[in-house]
Amino acid sequence: MKIVRAYKTELDLNDKQRTACLRHAGAARFAYNWGLRRKIEAYQAWVANGKVSQCPALSAIDLHRELNLLKRFPVEAGGIPWMYEVSKCAPQEALRNLDASYKSFFRRCKNGSKHKGFPKFKSRRKCIGSFTLTGSVKATETHVRLPRLGSLRVFDHGYLPTDSMKILKAAVSEKAGRWFVSLQVEEDLGVPVAGDLVVGVDVGIKHLATTSEGGVFENPKALVNSQKRLRLLQKAVSRKPKGSSNRKKATHRVARQHYRISCIRKDALHKCSNSITKSASTIVLEDLNVAGMLKNHKLARAVADASMAELHRQLKYKAAWRGVQVVVADRWFPSSKKCSGCGSVKEKLSLSDREFICEACGLVIDRDLNAATNLKSLAGSSPVTACCPGSSGLGPLTRVKLLVGQELDAVEARYG
Repeated sequence: MKIVRAYKTELDLNDKQRTACLRHAGAARFAYNWGLRRKIEAYQAWVANGKVSQCPALSAIDLHRELNLLKRFPVEAGGIPWMYEVSKCAPQEALRNLDASYKSFFRRCKNGSKHKGFPKFKSRRKCIGSFTLTGSVKATETHVRLPRLGSLRVFDHGYLPTDSMKILKAAVSEKAGRWFVSLQVEEDLGVPVAGDLVVGVDVGIKHLATTSEGGVFENPKALVNSQKRLRLLQKAVSRKPKGSSNRKKATHRVARQHYRISCIRKDALHKCSNSITKSASTIVLEDLNVAGMLKNHKLARAVADASMAELHRQLKYKAAWRGVQVVVADRWFPSSKKCSGCGSVKEKLSLSDREFICEACGLVIDRDLNAATNLKSLAGSSPVTACCPGSSGLGPLTRVKLLVGQELDAVEARYG
């Protein structure tokens, strides 16, 4: 089975290479803003002529041709000859990203979405940004070779894919003063190994995930545990005069702390999702309304810090890589209120009750383990016929829905 995946790692750059990356990021940002301005001007000129509908759109190819013409003129004449110092791929891919943003905007308008999301201009004050390079991109155990940038060292040796894989493109980005490269490759995973272990997974705030087999993955609570230091760093920013060098340094310290928080969270999520998908053949999840949970202002910070939706996303796409079946229970399935022993359902169960005590059979069990066990039982009682990616042996989509690395809408459209 062939898939397209990305390998991201940190770059070890010297001052000269860092300056070259800054120039490429600036060229990509300039091309994006210039293309967006040209699209807006074209639409305004079309409306001024009394023609509102069927406005001719400037494609990425048209904009790139205009950009190439501007390179030939000097700066005094409004040209951009400095664009020759960077690879042509950086502005070209930025204009393609602009095209994709426009298509997404019109699609949301057509679907009647509440948030249309018209493309915005990019500011270098917020972040340096990123750029994408295509063409001759090669990687070794210690270096990655990019067009116009040459050979760049990486910190993680032996992680990037070698020449045996087809590298489609490379994206270089900056975050909190660190530079990263992400290689998009086409990879053949081979035939997944079939198994018979069914695992129910209950995600939460106290524990990141609890499996029906008794496995517990602790929630690092990266944001909650870093609130004290974040408060001190943000106070230091507010005490510095605006526009001063000391304020920039203090802002950079805040950015590095936020980056550290995100790294702690991502590390726990990837370790959890890898451990579950490598050991199970069928995973049963529950359909969570995370957006609704975030409306509870007493739990919003803890829910956002747990990243339950991100964990579900990782479990689904990693399950598709390894040929694991993913079953998603109905949102109103009482996984926590139902007794895993006798099947009776409680009327009320507060968040403070960490142990499930059944009044019918007297079963005393951990709340999260009880929910995971109930989710596991759905895999055997469900009328859905489980299948591996690429198979067509799906049954009717009723209360329990089967997802195998693809969107639910596509499955419902195919199988009704």
